[in-house]
Amino acid sequence: MATVAQASLLPFTEFESITPDTRVDELNLNWREQDLPEHKRTKHIHRLHPYLGKFIPQLVEIFLRKYRPSMVVDPFCGSGTTLVEAKTLGIDSFGADISEFNCLLSKVKTDSYDAEEVEKEILDALRQSEDSGHGRLLEVQSRYADSSYLQDWFAPQALAELQAYQAVIGQYPYQDVLKIILSRSARSARLTTHFDLDFPQKPQTEPYQCYKHSRICQPTQTARQFLKRYSLDTARRIREFVELQGDAYSAVVCGDSRHVEFPRCDLVITSPPYVGLIDYHEQHRYAYELLGLEWREDSEIGRAKRGTSQSAQQSYVENIEQVFQNVKQYLKKDAHLVVVVHDRRDLYHDIARRLDFEVVIELRRHVNRRTGRRAGEFFESVFVWSQ
Repeated sequence: MATVAQASLLPFTEFESITPDTRVDELNLNWREQDLPEHKRTKHIHRLHPYLGKFIPQLVEIFLRKYRPSMVVDPFCGSGTTLVEAKTLGIDSFGADISEFNCLLSKVKTDSYDAEEVEKEILDALRQSEDSGHGRLLEVQSRYADSSYLQDWFAPQALAELQAYQAVIGQYPYQDVLKIILSRSARSARLTTHFDLDFPQKPQTEPYQCYKHSRICQPTQTARQFLKRYSLDTARRIREFVELQGDAYSAVVCGDSRHVEFPRCDLVITSPPYVGLIDYHEQHRYAYELLGLEWREDSEIGRAKRGTSQSAQQSYVENIEQVFQNVKQYLKKDAHLVVVVHDRRDLYHDIARRLDFEVVIELRRHVNRRTGRRAGEFFESVFVWSQ
C-alpha cells in the first residue's frame, strides 16, 4: 500500500475518460477553484439544499467509473451525493442515514419525476401560500407557539410566511420536494448574519456590520423572497437532473447503519462523519421544528457535542467499526470500499486492520477551496479498501 500526495501533476478534470484500467494514484485530485468551480461542484440536483460535510460529486464519479459496480452502497448517505452520481451513470444504489432530514433530502434528489408536473405543483403551492389571508396566518402561527426555537430564530412575519407555506404542501403528490423548498427557505430566513449561515450562535435581532456585503445589514424579516427564489431554482434543477439521470434503482433507508440490512453490493463509497466536527441534526434544526421530524441526535456518530477527547475518539472508532462490520457481510467477492475522511488523528489505518480490510491505496487530498469563513489548511484521505 502506498500513500500518494498527488501534487506534481495538473489537477485532473477529464472525468468521463476514467476506465477500470485508470490508476487513480496517478491522478491529481487537489482541485482548486479554477479547476473545479462551484457551479460544477453543485451541478443540477446537488445544490438542492445546503449541507455541511458533503464530498465532491466528481470524486464519487471517478470511483464509480473505475469500478463500474452493479450496486453501490453508502452507509452515511448524508445529502445523497453517492446516490445522485450513481443514478446519473445508471448504477443501482442504496443509502442509509440516522438523520430523517438527510434521508428526506437524499430521497428527493434521487426520486423519479414528471418535470412539468412537479413544476406546476411548486408554483401552485407558492401561489396558495401567498394567498393566505391574515386570519389564516394567525391560525397557522398559533400551532407553533410552543416552539421556542422558531419563536427565537425567526421574525414574526418570516415565521408566518413559512408556516403558511407548510400548511398547504400536504395536498400535493410531490410534497417532499416542497418540504425541501420550505427548509432551504427557512435556513436563509433565520435571524442570523448573512456571513454565518453555517454555524450561527445566537439570533441576530439588531443591525450589524456584514462581512459578506461590507456594509451595515438588517436582520431578515421575511421569508417570501426565499420561497420564491428557491421554488424557481428547485424546478430548474429537477428539470436538469431528469434529463441526465439513467434508468437505475435507488433507495434510501432512515436507520442506524450499525444494524441496517443492506443489499448485496460490489462497491461502497462513503464519507463518514468526522470526530467532534459537525452536529448533523442541529445544522438543520429549523427543518426538524417546521416539519416535525424525529430527533435522533443521540445516535449520531462523532457529533460535535461529544468533543474530541480520547474517550470520544474511542467511542467514535468503536461505532465506525460496527458500521463497517455490518456492511462487510453484504459485500460481494472482490468488492471495494472507498472511504473519504479527514483522518488527522490517524484512526482509519487501525480500523481497516481490525476489520481485516486491505488498504489498497490512500490518496491524500488538499481541500483548498473555502466555504463560509473557514480558514487554514485542510486535508482529507481517500482510502480504497478491499477484502
